[in-house]
Amino acid sequence: MPSRIPIPTPMSTDPSAGLPTSGSATPAADGVSTGFDLRHHGDAEVRGADADLTDLAVNVRAGTPPDWLKARIADSLDGLAAYPDGRTAREAVAARHGLPVGRVLLTAGAAEAFVLLARAIPAQRPVVVHPQFTEPEAALRDAGHTVERVILDERNGFRLAPDAVPEDADLVVIGNPTNPTSVLHPADALAGLARPGRTLVVDEAFMDAVPGERESLADRTDVPGLVVLRSLTKTWGLAGLRIGYVLAEPHTVTALERVQPLWPVSSPALTAAEACCAPPALAEAARAADRTAADRAHLADRLAQLAEVRVCGPAAGPFLLIRLPGAMAIRTRLRELGFAVRRGDTFPGLGPDWLRLAVRDRATTDRFVIALAKAIAESDA
Repeated sequence: MPSRIPIPTPMSTDPSAGLPTSGSATPAADGVSTGFDLRHHGDAEVRGADADLTDLAVNVRAGTPPDWLKARIADSLDGLAAYPDGRTAREAVAARHGLPVGRVLLTAGAAEAFVLLARAIPAQRPVVVHPQFTEPEAALRDAGHTVERVILDERNGFRLAPDAVPEDADLVVIGNPTNPTSVLHPADALAGLARPGRTLVVDEAFMDAVPGERESLADRTDVPGLVVLRSLTKTWGLAGLRIGYVLAEPHTVTALERVQPLWPVSSPALTAAEACCAPPALAEAARAADRTAADRAHLADRLAQLAEVRVCGPAAGPFLLIRLPGAMAIRTRLRELGFAVRRGDTFPGLGPDWLRLAVRDRATTDRFVIALAKAIAESDA
């Protein structure tokens, strides 16, 4: 069974402890102390690194943004004197998903959407399903919410159990495919979490990296309280531009707009959103998803040759989660060998023996697995 942990509580901060150890149920006075560094992300692994470091820590597709997208963004700079006008980009997103414009809100990346939800939704019992991207919990806590964690079970492949979420939870956040586990939950299982009076937030930041976007809820209008978040960062290499969007019922979009700053999305980002929703871009993204799936299978096959490594699967995202003894020391040695990987111990539900690996081309994978085998052998010596 998945475990349920009300947070904030005084927690063990010892990374060797793996899962947090609950203390009393008294909320932490600062509303921040969680036992995990919720604000640690993959970019921290490569910040300040030299160009020789191969990045397997950040889940952004290599070789992006493409030249045609760079050119479109560059052309938009001539209009920087004008305030951003998001109407055309909003219409493009709506058309891409076959939805009315009133169900779309553009945001400065999917991360902004978590902040807006935390401020706008008056949740009494918010639940975050872990392991997953940690910003939803951090945003809720920053807004003064007491957050309950549902920790999915490694023994069940981190898959969602039907009874995992408390019936009276009025805000539920889950990723699909989930970062860092790469698990793709069935759409019907997620839709089954909907309840009267509940806001169901599904983070689909990596869904466009899934061939056919199978199990997506983005175009569903029959699920009450559904909020789907999307990002253009991962497939198009736009982390520095900050562009994402929310798909939700019109009254939810209106509530989020009320707490959103004026002109939150820049003109270049709006141009990128419009361009990435055009049919040629969608076709390119689909081809990229197919390549990523093949490259991920190659990475999994190579890792399977290392007896010490256990790969979490089946995987659907552009990354793999692996478990191996001594992962923290091996991660440090990998950096010395020229590879950055994402530590796993900052994700609730994981511990120090976990690493997340971004999928790269086969040549990069082959070089990485050689380095990983070397690091493991040295740690065993």
